Amino acid sequence: MLGGLMAMGALAPGMGFLALALCLAAGAALAAAWLAGVARLDAALRRAAEEQGPFSAPLPAPRLPALGEIEEGLARLTRSLQARAELVGQLRAADAAIVEALPDPLIVLAADRTPLRANQAARRLFGLVGEGLSRGDLGALLRHPVMAAALDRCVAEGAPQAVELALPGAVTRDLSGQVLLMQPPLADGGRLVLMLADRTAARAVERMRADFITNASHELRTPLASVMGFIETLRGPARDDPEAQQRFLAIMAEQSERMRRLIDDLLGLSRVEMSEHQPPSETADLGDLLRAEVAAMEPLYAARGIRLVLALPEAPLTATPADADQLGQVARNLLDNALRHARAEVHLSAEPARLGGREGVAFSVRDDGPGVAREHIPRLTERFYRVDKGRARGAGNTGLGLAIVKHILTRHRGQLAIESELGHGATFRVWVPGG
Repeated sequence: MLGGLMAMGALAPGMGFLALALCLAAGAALAAAWLAGVARLDAALRRAAEEQGPFSAPLPAPRLPALGEIEEGLARLTRSLQARAELVGQLRAADAAIVEALPDPLIVLAADRTPLRANQAARRLFGLVGEGLSRGDLGALLRHPVMAAALDRCVAEGAPQAVELALPGAVTRDLSGQVLLMQPPLADGGRLVLMLADRTAARAVERMRADFITNASHELRTPLASVMGFIETLRGPARDDPEAQQRFLAIMAEQSERMRRLIDDLLGLSRVEMSEHQPPSETADLGDLLRAEVAAMEPLYAARGIRLVLALPEAPLTATPADADQLGQVARNLLDNALRHARAEVHLSAEPARLGGREGVAFSVRDDGPGVAREHIPRLTERFYRVDKGRARGAGNTGLGLAIVKHILTRHRGQLAIESELGHGATFRVWVPGG
């Protein structure tokens, strides 16, 4: 059109060229605006597709009327995606909270058996609080032949697999559970889920019931037979003999007390064994604990004429994690054991101590008694083991005190060391973690 006007002379040549340049510039600007708008739309769509959480990037303001409807549609789409992402995030948080609160251990594994996450029960069971998931007992569980075979079968067959195994360690754990294959994988890449149940306590109860019947029947037979014999004597030949009656009643009272102590120790040992696989979660001041036990036992020491020599620091001796009641029982049993064997005095001392590079606290109970032959020392913590059975029973020893000490220290991941020589007394040294 501009060319026709110029041919007819309606426009001067200079004006024609100027008009043509303006038209071309307007077309280029319009094209550039369209291209810029499309580019902004494309960038906004890419951001919307890539974002996993709430969509915080603002949408471009419409610059061309023709693009307004498209940009408005994109805004609606973005708001809808944002609402859905927030809902998905809430559902994931709720799922994670439910899994975390489950009372039984649950572990999620990647396809290569790498642990991805574990709930609170699993972390507590395997001691994973604040540490990596591949360490310690969890690594031993995944390497266990029974568990490894169950994981392989689950992947190969695509069906849940039941497992029953005994996991060795400081305390052997009896575990049962299922292995599940996730199809499709979980959002974090989880491919296998282990749902476990710790049967250690239940199995321990079964074993303790059997042991209790066997041991109690054996240990109670002698005092019970003695009491029954004296009852028959009192009902018969000693019916009219007041002096014999008093003597026999005193022996019956002694035998009854022996049975009471035995039953108390058996029940105490059962309680300790039931909780042995569950580490304590509190702290205790070993110094205060020892002073309290000494105060409780001083009358017994005074009655026997045994001097108790103390070397306890004033600074706190913090044992952690610890069960104060059980550590008190350890001290009480060792002080009672020393009282039965000491000739003149017992020494009790405590101090901070490192063992194998680990911070901790320790206390020692040393007596000046007859001592123990070297061959007996490894067996002193066996239940009902006595070096001199007749003398020990006469002194009120049930043979369970050191067994209780051993099980309590196993629960605390502690150690008991015994040093003794015949004629030179014995030293019992206890170490527990702390700092």
